[in-house]
This record gives sequence, structure tokens and C-alpha cells, in this order.
Amino acid sequence: MLKPIQKLVQFSSSKNGSKIILSIWIAIVILLSFLAPSSKDFSVSSKEGSVKNDTPSAIAKQVLKKQFPSKEGLTGLLVFHRDNKITNEDRNKISEVSKWLSSNDKPKELEGAVPFHQLPKPAQDQMFSKDGTTLLLNFNLKEGADSHAANETIKAINDKLKEMKLGSLQVEITGPAGISSDTITIFKNADFVLMLGTIALIFVILLVIYRSPLLAVIPLVIAAIVYQVVDRVLGMGGKNDWFVLDSSAISIMLVLLFAVLTDYSLFIFSRYREELKKFPSQYSAMGEAIHHVSEPILFSGGTVLLSVLTLFATVFEPYNHFAPVFSVAMVFILLAGLTLIPSMFAIMGRKAFWPFVPKATEQLNKKQGFWKKVSKQVVKHPSIITGILMVTLLAGALNTLSIHYSFNIMKSFPDELSSRKGFELLEKYYPAGQLAPVTVILTKDSEITIDDKFSNNVQTLENKLNSIKGVDSITQGVTVNMKQVPRGMISEDKKAVKLQLVLKDNPYDTSALETVKQLRNQDKRMLKDSGFPADHYQLHYDGQTAEQLDIRAMNQRDMIILFSFVTILITIMLGIQTRSILMPILMMSTILLSFVATLGFGWIIFHNILGFDSISYRLPVYAFVFMVALGVDYNIMLVSRIKEEAAHVSWKEAVGNGVALTGGVISSAGIILAATFAVLMTQPLQELFLFGMTMALGVIMDTFLVRGMLLPSILVLLKKGTPQMTVSTDQKVIGE
Repeated sequence: MLKPIQKLVQFSSSKNGSKIILSIWIAIVILLSFLAPSSKDFSVSSKEGSVKNDTPSAIAKQVLKKQFPSKEGLTGLLVFHRDNKITNEDRNKISEVSKWLSSNDKPKELEGAVPFHQLPKPAQDQMFSKDGTTLLLNFNLKEGADSHAANETIKAINDKLKEMKLGSLQVEITGPAGISSDTITIFKNADFVLMLGTIALIFVILLVIYRSPLLAVIPLVIAAIVYQVVDRVLGMGGKNDWFVLDSSAISIMLVLLFAVLTDYSLFIFSRYREELKKFPSQYSAMGEAIHHVSEPILFSGGTVLLSVLTLFATVFEPYNHFAPVFSVAMVFILLAGLTLIPSMFAIMGRKAFWPFVPKATEQLNKKQGFWKKVSKQVVKHPSIITGILMVTLLAGALNTLSIHYSFNIMKSFPDELSSRKGFELLEKYYPAGQLAPVTVILTKDSEITIDDKFSNNVQTLENKLNSIKGVDSITQGVTVNMKQVPRGMISEDKKAVKLQLVLKDNPYDTSALETVKQLRNQDKRMLKDSGFPADHYQLHYDGQTAEQLDIRAMNQRDMIILFSFVTILITIMLGIQTRSILMPILMMSTILLSFVATLGFGWIIFHNILGFDSISYRLPVYAFVFMVALGVDYNIMLVSRIKEEAAHVSWKEAVGNGVALTGGVISSAGIILAATFAVLMTQPLQELFLFGMTMALGVIMDTFLVRGMLLPSILVLLKKGTPQMTVSTDQKVIGE
């Protein structure tokens, strides 16, 4: 280990150094509390776009904004419904709503709405569903209005609807504005609830496992100190525009911070307790404990940091914006693992373990615990254990081939949310694509001549667009008589024409994405066949479905980049730590197998037991980054102890001792880590529920099966081909 790090950890565990380190951390917390804002003050919801803003849908949006400038922002959809038929009295009420939406009393962020109250009855009738039970009324927020503005606006609309007393007429608000508003509603107070749940769960588990109130409290106090520092540093970054603070990343970071710091606390105080039975001085005991544990913490924290840093290589905004939040958090988590945790426990000394205070004259515990029994079986029957676990994990891994992924954001929302209920009404009584139509923009590099030929060509293009499987209708077109051209369909410079296309399918479903993909693939041929030479004309597609198609492409690209970078970087780090070539490859292989098997077994639970027909496309990425990075921690702790034991006993015995001596602390850490991620299952968003469950399942499998049995069994089998790992010359060996 680097000498500066050695000096730092030894200083942190010394009598004077521990007090200085603790004072510095507390001083930083106090200073930042006065000088820096909280991260929540500058957190935003990342848009589902590219950080480079160069996707086809992003380019289309830029063209649309340039050629058809508008003050309109997010679109909202008011869906009125009655099971039988909307009555004349209902129609009058709807007209009142429409009149208010167009009045000066409307919410300040509302730009305008379809003037239903001003339309003649025949025009109004065309807006109803075919059976007359449902009416769709569009409105738009002002340009630039964010999700918080959408939430306030829709809250004001709902208040007005209650005031108007519409009776039994059902009204739901959906569309992009409704979805954005409900997203804010879902996460309102979520961080506070998440923090309380995480703290309570960690406290209870630590209390049950170690039966010491101080051992349950100290890690939480440490985590609270570090969280205050991280929160304020992120707040400074957000305030000064150093980076973007994603609200979801901040929520998950909170869980990660408490879980990882608790894990590091477990690693340190478990070894500290051993050393307190050998050394009369609490500071000498901590010095010896941190000497053995600091290297694993340094490398485990380093691998997690490298893993989250790879997120900077992604182009999808939600992934890329996770990078700064988790990178900053991991820097301080790692620093706390090497300084704050040993300082706190060194100062507390034996009192931290009350009422089971370890004494210097006390013999080390030799009783046959669970992991001692497991270690004996691992050493005795490595082939059987390896065979059974490999077959089981491979079966789970193969099941990943049957997973269905969804790009439908609505499926992640709770059933009772207005945006979901409104969309389900739309899907039932209107073409599903009405939720988010596709805007088609025909552009020319010079001014368009409006004549009969152009009009006929546009009509041909419309027919060809309409003939594509998955397209329901073209809602706007162009006529040769300029007086009859719908307002806004021709750009002012006459270089662009705008059409609107409604899909048959849910705009977020895979089938809708494939329709837009087909449109893009055939655009040059359609232009040519319609009489528009492709060297002068272009077609652009804007809208939610086009954006989701680009998201799918970005997700595939980012998965390849992330999985490759993380795997290579962690393998290199493990190679440096173990000073071996075979060992890191073996460790990384078991980690990857554990991850893939978790996805497979998770899909069995989600699909066959819970009844989900698909999972979010983001789940594999988030699960991979966190499961692989955190799984390395337990690998390093196990192999470091085996490495230490191998210096004075046979390799086979060293593996058995490593499992027996680290099994308890690793399993305790795994239970706490799994439980903290399981807290996410309390969140109402399906995506977080499934992510929390996947992580909990993966951590438990990794802790008990892969790290506790599979890897040690393979190490025993490969004992003849595995070179004895080099033990550094400064490594002290303590007999157990």
C-alpha cells in the first residue's frame, strides 16, 4: 500500500491523531453548513436525451424550434369521461373549463388550450371518441416550464376542477405535462422517508446481529457526518454549475452512502475486536486492525469509484448525470473509511462493544460457528459445491434470454396516478398514439414553391407515411391555396412543412418505436417516390416516440461501454491488489456470473410470481454498476484474508481460514447492504421497486453463495495451478 496512505491510517488510529481527525470532520460539517447549500436546492430531473444533443430526435427538435418558433412547452391532456355518454350538461361544464383555461385567471405557466367553448357544435363533436363517452382537451405550458412548474400548474387546474363541481364526470390529466407533474408527486418527501427507513433498518439489523447499542449507533453517526459533507459539496457544485445534480441519483446515493459506510465500519470493528483481545491499548489495537483492513478498504473503495467514474463515458443524460453525484460521494466515503471510522472506534475503544467488552487477556473465540462449518465443507467437497452452484447460476443466467424490456414510462407509475388513468382512458377510446403524436418536418435547403405540383407531392408523401404499418393517421396536411393552408404548417421562410402523425400503438411501446425506426429507414425512398429529391429535401421526426427510439440506441451503446470499461478497470485493480494474473480473472468471472444469474432469477420472480410482463430498460445498467462494484468489496475482503493466512499455512487451509474468519462480517455486511437497497421497494415507482428487489436478491446471492462458497471452492480446486500470492514485505502476520 502507498506509504502516504499508510501514514494517514496510522495517524487516524493514534491517540492524538484520532481526535484531530474527528475534529477536522466536524469542523468541515459546521463550515459547509454555513457556506454551502444543500444538494436538494439544485437537484433536477434529468431529461431522457443525449448529453451531446446530437440524436436524430434532438436535431428534429432544433429544426422545429428554428422553423416553427413557439411559446408553447410541455403538452397536457385533459381527459373527460363518463361510462355511458357525456351529456349536454357535461358539455356545458367542459365549456366552462375551456373558457377558464383561455382566460386571464388561468395559471401563470399555462400558455393556452384548445378553445372548445368557441368551437361550433359539429367541430366539438369531432373531438369526442366514437362512442361519445370520452373527450380529449389539449393545453400547453409555456416554453421552458420545468417539471416543478408543471406540477404547480396541474395542481391549480385540479383545484379549479373541484371548485367547478363536475359531479360524476371523471377528469384525468395526462400527456407529457401530466407525467412530469406526477413524477414530482411521486418523489415528494421521498428522500426523507428513504433516509428514515434506511437509518431505522440499519440500526435494527446491527442491534440484532451485534447486540451492542453503540455498535449500532456509531456507523449511523459516521454516515450522517459524511452525508452532510457530501450533500453540501454537491450543493456547491450545483450552485456553481460544475455539474448537474440528478434528483434520482441523490436519492440512491443516500442509500449507497449509508450502506457502504456501514460495511466499512463492520470490516474495521470486526478486526478491531480481534485485536483488542491481544493488545491492552485501544489505540495499538486499532493501529494493528487498520494495518490489515486499510488495504482492502482502499482497493474496494477504489474499484467502486472507478466504476462510477465510467458513467462519465455515457451519453444518455440520466446515466451521465449519475457520475458526478456518485463520484463525489465515493471520494468522501473512501476518505471516511480510512480516517473517520478508525478515529471514531479508536476514541470509543472497548466501550463501543458494551455490554460484550473484549479484554486483552480474553482468548479468541474458537467455537464452531456457521461459517466455520461452511469452510470445512468447502475445503472437503470443493468439486461438489462448485458443480452445484455453477449449474444453478448458469441456469439463472440463461433465463436472461427471456427477459422483456419496456420503454413505456407509464408502466412504472402507480395505478392510481391521474396521468396513468388518463392514458388508459385514451388507449381504450382513442388511438393510443394520441397521447404523444409524432411531428414530421419536411425541410428544403431553399424556399419551397407552393404550387399544384408541390401540393400533389405532399399528398403522395402523406399517403406513403399513412401506409406504414403502425401509423393510424396524418392529422394535418397542405393545400395549394395558401389561404387554406392550416396556420403554422408552413414556416415563415417557406423552407419547412410540418405534419402530425398519430401512431396506432402506445407511443412508448416497442411496436411504436419500430414504426418510427421504419419511417426513418424509408425516408429517402419516400421522398424520392413523392417527387422530393433527397439531395434538397429532408424528413425529421420529433416527439416522444422518436426520443424513445434514440434512448434505446443510446442505452445499447452505453451498456457496451459501461460493461466493458467496468470489467476491465476492476480486473486491473484486482490484479494490482492480489499481485496475480489468474486471481483477478477468476474473481471477476464469478462477479459477472453472479450479476447475470441475478437478472435471470429476478425475471422469474418479476414475471412468473409478481406478474410483470416487462422491466425497465435501465435496470440492467444500474444493477450492473452497483452490484459489480459493491460485490468487489466482499471479494477483496475474502481474498485479502486468504492472502494473509497463506503466508503461514497451506493454501487449502488458508482458504478455509479465510472463509471462517471473514464469513461472519461479510454476511452481516451483505445483509445490511441488501436490506438498505430493499428500502427502495417502498417507493411507489415500479422502476425503483424492481431495482431495490434486484439489488437485494443479488447481494444476498453474492454474499452467501458466490463469495461464501463458490469462489473459495474454485480456489481450493485450483490450488495446484494457482501460484501462492505474494505477501508484501511490510505485511505483518498475526497468528489466529
